[in-house]
Amino acid sequence: MKIIFMGTPDFAVPSLEILSQNYDVLAVITQPDKPKGRGKKVAFSPIKEKALQLGIEVLQPARVRETEFIEKLKTYHADCIAVTAFGQILPEEILNMPKYGCINVHGSLLPKYRGAAPLQWSVINGEKQTGVTTMYMAKGMDTGDMLLKQSIDILPNDTYGRIHNKLSVIGAELLLKTIEGLQKGTLQRIPQNEQEASYAPMITKQTGHIDWSKKCDEIICLIHGLDPTPTAYTMYHDDMIKIWQAEKIEQSSGKIGEVTAVNKKGFVVTAGDGSIVITEVQAKGKKRMSADAYLRGHSIEIGTILA
Repeated sequence: MKIIFMGTPDFAVPSLEILSQNYDVLAVITQPDKPKGRGKKVAFSPIKEKALQLGIEVLQPARVRETEFIEKLKTYHADCIAVTAFGQILPEEILNMPKYGCINVHGSLLPKYRGAAPLQWSVINGEKQTGVTTMYMAKGMDTGDMLLKQSIDILPNDTYGRIHNKLSVIGAELLLKTIEGLQKGTLQRIPQNEQEASYAPMITKQTGHIDWSKKCDEIICLIHGLDPTPTAYTMYHDDMIKIWQAEKIEQSSGKIGEVTAVNKKGFVVTAGDGSIVITEVQAKGKKRMSADAYLRGHSIEIGTILA
């Protein structure tokens, strides 16, 4: 089978690797290079780097809807277009182009968590399970018929980063099974139940701003769901402190957001239904560190209200 692969971030790399080992990947489509870091140097996407290592041609259209790109895509006569976290919506002309259709690897148990950030929101919302779904791509946002699914448990200390790494590998293996099933004609198309659908909007920096009036478990899930990026944070006076690790403790005195104690683990903050001890932080311009190490160089006054 001749395949075109579309993807951009780290999550898509295992999918490209496994396809290149088993099929003829004619070309890789990824997002245009972008400036990155403090120096704003132009950086390749992880998929572009991997494709170049594998010796596969790379195309980087600013917009896949452009006529010139669509005409170029037609010249490959691909049997299937496989998509994992590409970052652009495909027009119907592309969706209808290959014999076996356009197949997407989506990081949720559809129809739950359609949209841009399913992995993060599954952790933020305290889900007990998540997974990967392969599906036919359709005109709507992640609305196409499902093909295969695989689920995993979200463990108490799982972060977005850990779930990302697990599901990127599982997604690659599921994509391979899906392509094999398409060839053999053994897969069943399963329409999504619109009544069960939910949406996972894009994560922004503001998503990480901790609301201390929420329940302890909700705050801890937010911290886990935004680790390693963009991270949860709070404001101490005019300074932003990133929060990397926290634990729920049996203590409920104080106003919402108030620092009520400092101990060997870190500093204790009152939340909506109890208290949380902050155990790992990162100050502006500094590396992440234990809260104990942070407190040796910074003073946090008891009674301060974090915002």
